[in-house]
Amino acid sequence: MSKRLISGLHHVTALSSGAQENLDFYAGILGLKMVKKTINFDAPEVYHLYYGDRQGSPGTLMTFFPYPGIVKGRKGTGQLTVTSFSTAAGSLEYWMKRLDRFNVEYTTPQKRFEGEEFIYFEDGDGLGIEIVANEADSREGYYHGHIPGPHAIKGFYSVTLNEQRHDRTASFITGLLEHTLIAENNGRKRFSTNGKPGSLVDITGTESGSAGRQGSGTVHHVAFATENYDSQLEIRERLAAEGVHVTPVIDRQYFQSIYFREPGGVLFEVATIPPGMAVDEAPESLGEALMLPPWHEKHRAEIENNLEPVEFDIEKFRD
Repeated sequence: MSKRLISGLHHVTALSSGAQENLDFYAGILGLKMVKKTINFDAPEVYHLYYGDRQGSPGTLMTFFPYPGIVKGRKGTGQLTVTSFSTAAGSLEYWMKRLDRFNVEYTTPQKRFEGEEFIYFEDGDGLGIEIVANEADSREGYYHGHIPGPHAIKGFYSVTLNEQRHDRTASFITGLLEHTLIAENNGRKRFSTNGKPGSLVDITGTESGSAGRQGSGTVHHVAFATENYDSQLEIRERLAAEGVHVTPVIDRQYFQSIYFREPGGVLFEVATIPPGMAVDEAPESLGEALMLPPWHEKHRAEIENNLEPVEFDIEKFRD
């Protein structure tokens, strides 16, 4: 069998209402590293904040557009409703105690498929999050002094798409995006390109579900990783040949992107793995400075003046 063009998840991008609160939750409470502080290239008055592991590896990147005052979104069909993070087996007790400390409500531990146990909770904007304890993830978790290494988040485990019709989306991702159905339970279908955490896509839904509405606390898009520019072009040509409306390749500085919608309405992206987060910053300094793409650098003073200053105080979040 030839190598698949999609290697797994690349990043998930969501909408939030405040940059500082967002930083405190994801870098503070969850212990992710802010690996890039930049702007929404299409709306330079808004941050684009990236969180992930030490290098900002694809499959670990949770990113946000914080729009102050944005209307609250509504979860529903045609959305990615849950982003699940991976941690080591036996770590849920630690995470429940930590969430208790910061007054974050969560569900009791639950089991869904063999070998995984999870808790569900939401960030301050209502974005659906899970932490999944499992033994299948060999990646090293990121920690920078306030999360114990054995319990650190390793990256994504899976994402959940909530659809009115499972079949259309399932056919789309198994056909054009080369995923395989690997598990099914209580109406939930799980797909993957390699069966590993960081590549899992779950599809749930109901014929009568109401459509979601975009706003704070909802996901804007999910990106899948591809090896390079050539593999991305091959995917783009495949999509276009099947009548899918797909954008031209767009330069996002840290990766090249194409965008399109799957039949249920979720915005998909395919992003290249190179050049990566260190293209404009030293690896040891990722996330420390506001980085702008070259075409916006001449407007730096105006851009900085329009952005809410943010600062991460790690001492607030130590155990």
